[in-house]
Amino acid sequence: MSGRARLTVCAAVATLCASSALLPLVEPVGWMMQAAVLLVVVSGAGALARRVPLARPLTVVAQAVVALLLLTVLFAHDEATAGVLPGPDVFRELGELAQEGVADVSRYAIPAPVTAGIRLLMVGGVLLVGLVVDTLAVTYRSAAPAGLPLLALYSVAAGLSQGGAGWLWFLVAGAGYLLLLLAEGRDRLSQWGRVFGGRSPGRPPVADGQRYASAAGGPAHAPVRTGRRIGALVLGVSLVVPAVLPSLGGGLLGPAVAGRGPGGGGTISAVNPLVSLQNSLNQPEDRQVLNYRTTSSDTRDLYLRIVALDQFDGTAWKPSERSVKDVPDRLPDPAGLSPEVDVTAVNTSISTAPWYAQNWLPLPYPASRVDIGGRWRFEPEGRTLVGDRGQNTRGAQYQVESLLVRPTARQLDASPAPPAELTREYTKVPDSLPPVVRETARQVTRDARTAYDKAVRLQDWFSLNGGFTYNTEVRAGSGTEAISRFLEQKEGFCVHFAFSMAAMARTLGIPARVAVGFTPGTRQSDGSTSVGLKDAHAWPELYFEGVGWTRFEPTPSRGTPPDYTLADTPSTGGTNAPAPQPSRSAAVPAGPSPSQSCAPAERRLGPCWTPPAQSASGPADDGLSPWAVTALSVGALVLLLVPVLPLLWRMRARSRRLHGGRPARGGPARTLAADVEPGDSAAWHSGGPPQSQGGVHPGQFGTARTLAAWRELVDSGWDYGILPDDSLTPRKAAERIVRIGELHGTAADAAHRVAASVEQVLYAPDPRPEPGLADEVRRVRTGLRDAASRRLRLRALLAPRSAARALWALSSRWSAFVTRCTASPPATAVRRVAGAVGLSRGRP
Repeated sequence: MSGRARLTVCAAVATLCASSALLPLVEPVGWMMQAAVLLVVVSGAGALARRVPLARPLTVVAQAVVALLLLTVLFAHDEATAGVLPGPDVFRELGELAQEGVADVSRYAIPAPVTAGIRLLMVGGVLLVGLVVDTLAVTYRSAAPAGLPLLALYSVAAGLSQGGAGWLWFLVAGAGYLLLLLAEGRDRLSQWGRVFGGRSPGRPPVADGQRYASAAGGPAHAPVRTGRRIGALVLGVSLVVPAVLPSLGGGLLGPAVAGRGPGGGGTISAVNPLVSLQNSLNQPEDRQVLNYRTTSSDTRDLYLRIVALDQFDGTAWKPSERSVKDVPDRLPDPAGLSPEVDVTAVNTSISTAPWYAQNWLPLPYPASRVDIGGRWRFEPEGRTLVGDRGQNTRGAQYQVESLLVRPTARQLDASPAPPAELTREYTKVPDSLPPVVRETARQVTRDARTAYDKAVRLQDWFSLNGGFTYNTEVRAGSGTEAISRFLEQKEGFCVHFAFSMAAMARTLGIPARVAVGFTPGTRQSDGSTSVGLKDAHAWPELYFEGVGWTRFEPTPSRGTPPDYTLADTPSTGGTNAPAPQPSRSAAVPAGPSPSQSCAPAERRLGPCWTPPAQSASGPADDGLSPWAVTALSVGALVLLLVPVLPLLWRMRARSRRLHGGRPARGGPARTLAADVEPGDSAAWHSGGPPQSQGGVHPGQFGTARTLAAWRELVDSGWDYGILPDDSLTPRKAAERIVRIGELHGTAADAAHRVAASVEQVLYAPDPRPEPGLADEVRRVRTGLRDAASRRLRLRALLAPRSAARALWALSSRWSAFVTRCTASPPATAVRRVAGAVGLSRGRP
């Protein structure tokens, strides 16, 4: 394998290794096989373009065209011309798919289903990165910068993965990049020859013919081994150092949330889980997240709390960075809970799904004891358990003892003022909070006397009489402007309701925070309770001294309003509790609500409801203009002609050389220029062609045809792998073609006769061109074709090497054009005068 071919293979392997970090993001992983096949085709197209050879920019363009055709066939063949050639409809379809993919990425939890849009983003992204890597490492022979697109691909995977990409994916991606660097180093070293002289004792001396074997592609073992050792050491250090140093653990390899330190120290990093919550609610399939069994006969209040968001900085609600410690055998008593409040001890056994990987542990609130294995830490203020050093809930099984707190409305209404320090921390609102939030809170609670009355008024306003609509498709904004926009539009999902009520409660002086977790789920026939993705929920918690943090439910049609917030329901404790009900209310519509739009992604997933007055297909299209049709036709024709241009040029050149007609206008010199390409030094030995001395001699036209036939013979040998050597005489060049091409009989004699005719017209005092040279050249071509392998015959037909002369001619003419354009007028005038003087002196 040549050095460039090895680089091509290693570039594709490095891209696939880096893209393997995307595998945990979606399932199933069949898209990876499609991306690998398309990447191999694009890399192969680049290898063929470099063998022609094409100019470097043209090679990149050819690969991009091939990539576009492949994506068209895979994703938009119905809109393409003949199923392959892209047009405006194809680009429109690909654009819509890309938009759907971006929307799907933001709405689905990881691992996301492979929708058409996500598959386009995955396959197209890998193909784009592979094209950039191949361009840098192979086409432009600079493998080191190719690590940047590979790093970008890995970084995207690490940023989207739950808890960051694992060390295994980093190791695979790093090994691919290291392999690419080693391949480039080996290729560069092979071009230097053997630079490490000296032989080992006891080894026989190396012959001169073998000394530079490495220059021909042989391995240079010492530098390759050294490079491998250095690469392995660097890769190992990059993996070990982040694991050893705690300060480096939060990078691409570290989890999104981690408690640090072996003892009671460490903090919880602030991560906003709201995007995942909305993704879970918008999943097309309600997958089971966890299953539990409990001793409580009423599970309506058994919310499974994950984390408390207690910091509102004006742009987002998020958990504060607080100290964590080892999980104690028994958790401390809840803050602010008075012995007068009725509580019931509940035991719950929870099992999470194998695919569900969350850094926070779902727990009933308030938990008093948690029995679980693994690296879990306890945060006392929020009473949450958080995974340490990558620990998550995947397939976890644990036991929880918790308290079911049942305060009465009278107890909450008579609650004394909370501690000043707690009030100061949990009633903070940013200065940027729009005034409408505070004004609306005061207006809704203008007749309320106590903090409890105000809290109930806020809950009822959101859930009952405020005119709000539940819609999970609304953008999940969490800043101050998002709250004011929600209060104006009155449409959102649980995040909007919880955030707005908590912010409004703080403006009224009531300590408030937001809890994120799951509603109690749905009872199963076997006595267990199933909690699915659509049970993901957010709710406000307000603090009342004597009761502690208390749940409220402002979201309409979601969850269960607590008994102590119902106006006409007596609340006398757990003995009079109503019968259990499933938390997933039947009031939630099964399909999209009229307020929801029917996006393209929903149309692909299945039928969806649209208002009768609207059309799902959009406005009618008037069709393409004639100019657009013409442009598309020309573009399709160009795409079809590009692969066969070398074949067409070669056929035209052969026909012109072997079937030349009368002299072109302007004399025999013009004919020679037409039949023999510029730079054809082999055909112009001994000072070039004969010059006319007045008229057109009939033999001069025959001389031009003889030289053209010779050029065709030389190029035919080039097409079959015999490189031309301009330093040889025609006789020696013919002997070389006969020897390498393994010509025998009439083919060999024909080559010698053509060479002899060329020497005769070049060197004889009276040139006499031989007739029938075109037939002699055809015999040589037939002999070369018969002696060649099938692969070589196909190469000579479809991708002839001699087609490079066309590129050389274009380059020469372009250089001449640039020279004429950049030459100054005085210099041009001097050349013209000198030319005129020379011509006048040359005349008799």
